Amino acid sequence: MTHELKTLFKAYEKAREENIRCVLASVVFLEGSSYRKPGVRMLIREDGTMIGAVSGGCVEKEILFQSQSVFKDGEAKLMTYDGRYRLGCEGVLYILLEIFSPNNDLIQAFNKVIENRNSFKLVTTYEKDYGQLPGYGTFLTLGSQNYPFNSKTKEQPNAPSFQQIMPPCKRLLLIGGEHDAVQLSHFALSMGWEVLVAVTPKEDKSISDFKGIDALLNYEPEMFPTEQIDEHTAIVLMTHSYAKDLKYLMVLKEVQPMYLGILGPIRRREKLLNNLLELDMDISLDFIESVHGPAGLNIGAETPQEIAISILSEILTVIRKTEPIMLKNSDQNVLK
Repeated sequence: MTHELKTLFKAYEKAREENIRCVLASVVFLEGSSYRKPGVRMLIREDGTMIGAVSGGCVEKEILFQSQSVFKDGEAKLMTYDGRYRLGCEGVLYILLEIFSPNNDLIQAFNKVIENRNSFKLVTTYEKDYGQLPGYGTFLTLGSQNYPFNSKTKEQPNAPSFQQIMPPCKRLLLIGGEHDAVQLSHFALSMGWEVLVAVTPKEDKSISDFKGIDALLNYEPEMFPTEQIDEHTAIVLMTHSYAKDLKYLMVLKEVQPMYLGILGPIRRREKLLNNLLELDMDISLDFIESVHGPAGLNIGAETPQEIAISILSEILTVIRKTEPIMLKNSDQNVLK
């Protein structure tokens, strides 16, 4: 959800330049099931524009209506939305609406923590009573510093609160600059992930070849900046060159990403890993076992776009520690 909050901050800065006020809607409590869970947020501009969503669409119309009183008097309020009668979901959403007007100190602190890929905390206080809640709202916590989302928000030590530890944005590192990398970057960006693409100088690629990505890393494999990789980074090795893949693996064996996948058939992966062991007999067995290849889930993918969906689906199952299954066959309490 960090990437969603990042989008809301950017939208607020644009609205502030246009002298348009904003209200933040935060789902703070849920009874039963719903399309989205507590912690999801959306921004409402005073001109009626909505950024983000807290559900599938119906709730947002009610939020837009309820936000008008917040714009009028500037006070936070709690609203509820009973989806049992309108959405078919067995849940009641509790949504806090508050003026969103972070000051410059908060904006600078937020941008810095996002850039440095650090975690931070959000605390939203509320009461489960419909109506105005003066002084209630959201704080962003960095260390011992609490930043309110607007000047009227005060600490409410005895009130219920919804608290979130927000990790860095998910990051996808694509090693390789062919057409399939372009497609994979497109889908990852649409999920809100940061995307880096790594190529070698001889490939003669520019960042304009990968619309929307955050950075193009132009290095020989041996010089690759591994400091760009952390535990919130997924890597897909897709150079289409056996020699390059082997060189990159020699560098990547020292890092611990949340996912590492390689394109190509099983026999190619086995050959790569065998050669890697020959070059470094001390390589960690955990690293060898962590390599996913062929990357992706078997969804019958044929086109580059479908293959991209297959790969991202596997990444999600790995980092969420789930097993892919049709929801109709699941005995868990799934969303309706």
